[in-house]
Amino acid sequence: MIETTARVVSISNGTARIDPTTTSGCGGCKSKNSCGVSGLGKYFSNNRQSIEVPCDAEIREGDELSVSMSEGDLLKAGLLVYLLPAVFSLVGAAVASSMGFGDAGAVLGMVIGFIAGFLLARLSGWAPSVVTHKMK
Repeated sequence: MIETTARVVSISNGTARIDPTTTSGCGGCKSKNSCGVSGLGKYFSNNRQSIEVPCDAEIREGDELSVSMSEGDLLKAGLLVYLLPAVFSLVGAAVASSMGFGDAGAVLGMVIGFIAGFLLARLSGWAPSVVTHKMK
């Protein structure tokens, strides 16, 4: 599990809007600032705005939550948003090139493939499962 802490900003219909309280890294070691492994910690970096997460715990505004997700879900999300558009880009370029459209056509096919892959990833509706727990 990858975990971070966040503060509750507002609550509405079983959904909590949270702001990150950690600045970077997972907190697992002393090299938090240079670690490239902590996906959730980087997701909650300073340049991110508050997000909404489902939460059925009894919480109030100002409470601190422990927010976690599995490494498998993080991997799936990364594959979905990075690998799918890249593969569609290559397929689009290959199809345009094989149809004899030349280099400009291959570039256009690549762009169309990238956009199609991005839209497919976006419209898939899959989102990683985020688990929240109230901090004691």
